[in-house]
Amino acid sequence: MNAEDHTPVNATAEAVNAATLTAREGSRDVEHVGPVLEAELIDDTLPQPRRRTVRRRFVRWWQHSPRVPRAFKSKALAVQAAKDAVATVLKSPWRYVGAVVRGLVVGTRWWRKWVTVRDYRTAAEETEKLADKFTEIRELTLFRWKVTGAVATVVALAVAVTDLVYGADPLWIAGAIASVALAILGRRKDGSPGRKPALAGPRTLTWTMDPQVLVDAYRDAKLIGKDESLRLVERAHRIGDGWAVVVDLPATRKASDVVKNRDALASALAVDEVQLIVERVRGNGGHAGRVSMWVSDEDPYSSPPLRTPLLGVTRWDAWRPVPFGRDARDRRIDLPLVWTSLLVGAIPRQGKTFAARLAASGLILDPWVRLYVADFKAGKDWDAAGQVAHRFMAGDETEHVLALIDWLVELVAEVQGRFRRMRDLDDLTCPESKVTPNMSRNAELDMPITGVFVDEVQVPLEDRTPVVVQGKKVTAGEYVGELLTWLAKKGPAAGIVLVLATQRPDSKTIPSGLRAVLGSRFALRVMDWRDSNIVLGEQMNTRGFDSSRLLPSHKGVGILRPDGDTAAGADVLAMMVRTYYMPNEDWHAVCQQGRAVREAEGTLSGHAAGHDTMPTLDHTAVARAIGTGNDRTAAEAAEPIELPEPLASVVAYLGDDLDEDGRDFVPTSELVSALEVEPTAFGRRMGDFGCRSERDRVAGKDGRTRQVRGYFTADIRAAVEAIGSGVLDPNGLDGDDP
Repeated sequence: MNAEDHTPVNATAEAVNAATLTAREGSRDVEHVGPVLEAELIDDTLPQPRRRTVRRRFVRWWQHSPRVPRAFKSKALAVQAAKDAVATVLKSPWRYVGAVVRGLVVGTRWWRKWVTVRDYRTAAEETEKLADKFTEIRELTLFRWKVTGAVATVVALAVAVTDLVYGADPLWIAGAIASVALAILGRRKDGSPGRKPALAGPRTLTWTMDPQVLVDAYRDAKLIGKDESLRLVERAHRIGDGWAVVVDLPATRKASDVVKNRDALASALAVDEVQLIVERVRGNGGHAGRVSMWVSDEDPYSSPPLRTPLLGVTRWDAWRPVPFGRDARDRRIDLPLVWTSLLVGAIPRQGKTFAARLAASGLILDPWVRLYVADFKAGKDWDAAGQVAHRFMAGDETEHVLALIDWLVELVAEVQGRFRRMRDLDDLTCPESKVTPNMSRNAELDMPITGVFVDEVQVPLEDRTPVVVQGKKVTAGEYVGELLTWLAKKGPAAGIVLVLATQRPDSKTIPSGLRAVLGSRFALRVMDWRDSNIVLGEQMNTRGFDSSRLLPSHKGVGILRPDGDTAAGADVLAMMVRTYYMPNEDWHAVCQQGRAVREAEGTLSGHAAGHDTMPTLDHTAVARAIGTGNDRTAAEAAEPIELPEPLASVVAYLGDDLDEDGRDFVPTSELVSALEVEPTAFGRRMGDFGCRSERDRVAGKDGRTRQVRGYFTADIRAAVEAIGSGVLDPNGLDGDDP
């Protein structure tokens, strides 16, 4: 029975027995209709009192808010806090006396160093001029002893006169003030035996008051020698929620080494590496040995993320950089999109799609931008973009890959047509062979900024469906890779913005030729340094930028390598950025606003306007233009091959350097250090593939040429080709051997 029939619930056994007995005692004609249950009716349809909901929210906030002291969150904690307060009050006299004694000891030590000219003597010893400066040191020591005696005499006379004239009360007041000063001087600080740290963490901020601590940290991190020091260019000062300082390294040291060994410096300063930002100062005010440091007071990414500022914007100009996120210093980082392209890579559930949608949101709010959106995740993350997209699809089947090929062929033909039309324009309208803001908004020229977004781009790039191009059979994935590469090379000047997102950033998925021409890169957390280098560029991990070291708890935090000027400066190689937060409701609101401004300007087209018809495409002309069927480099041809270790790691590490126009020779020490392998086993295994360690002359960091052992890249390419053709077995044996 339900509540609408007013049927009671929560029956009891006594009610059942009573109903049965009544039925027996009555007439035989009485019909038994079942037990009569006794309960209370609860109507769930009635609204709950708002006061109770507000009270629950307040209690939940009170229990979990870090702003509420723990002592006020429960009775047990309040009792314990009261006990601690009583204990503190009882112990405070002894602690005060101890602080005064420690202050007296510290003051005595300082006076002893001063009177014995310790600083002058140490400087003379370091410069090995103690004998020459001995007379001056002796004279200065005698002078300071005389000053000490004179001060002691004056103080004694002042005490005697005060006691004689005013009595003992002023002396007691002066003694109390002196004890307070000594207690402050002797308060428990970090770095002294038996003292507790009074600063925010061990050694965290001591360098802001004593630069020698910073010098010691550099020495502990082995960034400078024991006999070397730093030159302070700018003293420590507050910037945002942290401390900043600029130093010059010794003449033989480089700022790039400090950036690369940021983890060691963070350990020496006793902070987490995410709290430490180290950059080389470039431009007119910098040089190769000048380092800018910024140390945050706490984890800059522990606070909740901020929502995108585009949420309250009516429209946006695509020629302006898009608000992308904020760096550790809480500076807004804007991402330039026009005249460049973007690659976003990460493992699943790290914010990859959110980052790509942030880049798209700025283009969506510009009514003159034409959008192509392909979602190969086959979900609904991008469905709202169908309201504004000229071309839109969501799916991961072969038919969707073939549809993407048609899109890309259409775009290649569009780019070629734009360049042909630019030749006929005057220099005032088109000063260079590039699209200008006025040209992109001129409906007669038909050259709008066109954003191409492909989510989970690894799906079409790995598709093995055969397609016929110029009479030759190639896989659909290879053809997609060639089309994307051509668009990334020539499309930006014609107003094509290419944004690719993938959760499989490896060399087998994204061709090296495509990666090399993608201007901006954004790497969220990946599995290892090789995947990080695939997204950010070769050897970026050796420069201190490795997204595999990002914390799993830092959602939306990644390393941005921009192609253009940002708030961090135009000369910054890369930076750590936390993207803005754009939940689905905000994303839908942005897309709805984008459709509204397009309807107002009359720029809706294609899918958004209900016209999905594809124009007639000339695949042959496009294939001839992009050069499909030409010979590829050995490294690109080897990408689909499953290479054994350690050859696969060597190929992944060298990347584009493995091409014929790349490096000719790579030292063994470099490979062993980068791949973290055992040298003997590595050399034996490489020998199994026909790669023998040879001697060659290379230029060192000091400019001198020296002879080292290593491998010629030609031998590595030959091994890759031999495995691909079946001549060499992946286990290291010839293909004809048993």
